[in-house]
Amino acid sequence: MNGPLSPFTATLLRWFETFGRDLPWRRTHDAYAIWLSEIILQQTRISQGQAYWERFMRRWPTVSDLAAASEDEVLKLWQGLGYYSRARNLLAAALQIVGNGRFPDTYEDIIRLKGVGEYTAAAIASFAFGIPKAVVDGNVFRVLSRFFGINEPIRTGGAKKTFTALAQSLLPEDRPADFNQAIMDFGALQCVPKSPHCEACPLQETCVALRTGKVGELPVMGEKVKVKQRRFTYIYLRCQGKTAFRRRSGGDIWQGLWEPFLIENGDLPRWNGCFLPIIQDVKHVLTHRVIHTDFYLYEADTFPELPEEYVWMPENEVPALGIPRLVEKLLGLLPKSPAD
Repeated sequence: MNGPLSPFTATLLRWFETFGRDLPWRRTHDAYAIWLSEIILQQTRISQGQAYWERFMRRWPTVSDLAAASEDEVLKLWQGLGYYSRARNLLAAALQIVGNGRFPDTYEDIIRLKGVGEYTAAAIASFAFGIPKAVVDGNVFRVLSRFFGINEPIRTGGAKKTFTALAQSLLPEDRPADFNQAIMDFGALQCVPKSPHCEACPLQETCVALRTGKVGELPVMGEKVKVKQRRFTYIYLRCQGKTAFRRRSGGDIWQGLWEPFLIENGDLPRWNGCFLPIIQDVKHVLTHRVIHTDFYLYEADTFPELPEEYVWMPENEVPALGIPRLVEKLLGLLPKSPAD
């Protein structure tokens, strides 16, 4: 945006000067630190993600340090954040950056990094390099749809083009980072999804949704993705001080993470011995899946025959594995081994 600021932009920037969030990755122009924060905060609340960002920065303070890590090390530190493809993409992108000799400093090169889409590339470009690219996320959709009274369902491809063009037209070219952070913070703190603070909103006099009584109707979301129900039975095997785990393969949730013996939609195996139920019907909610899980302990003197992807290992090695949050919770319920 060239020339005078629009009233919307000027008001938003004034609001941001007073109410903007003080976040550690906003106190630096280090592209690595900013990129790391953006990847962690994909699908993650700031209240949860900040602690992970701090741990990653302590463990791997530079992109070269991260690129030298193993996938297991990265997955282990990521444990509990979910969407584990982000962690694998993070490591792959670190290797790309180190291979290229420097962090990319144009939008076109940033978006070529593994795991970086349009929003993330625009955020990094504007925050680290001052490139005038507008970000569009859920907060931006909400603020713009309400203020301008836009009824187009935001889950459509056309809506993304509409809102991106609008956000870009409002962006001051000399303050892209401030504007992008301002509109995201405004959506996160002021123009929130439910019960927005309209009575104290600096944009209330010109907000179309407020004037027309449509604040609760905007943004229009569109069709929801159907949630799939899955039934898991996990069995923790304990035999001669060892247990069996496998690394999950691609094409499904938790790729690359480890888990104990799993049966999906099936009965307990016909092994000689007793299956001790630890907990039944644990409900674990993911974005588009709900997993219902039963958990058993099976103790034996001889090793049962397992599919070849399972690896027998000493029980004391399990804490070092990268495991899903659900499995971590289940393992915390296990009675200690008599050998402990």
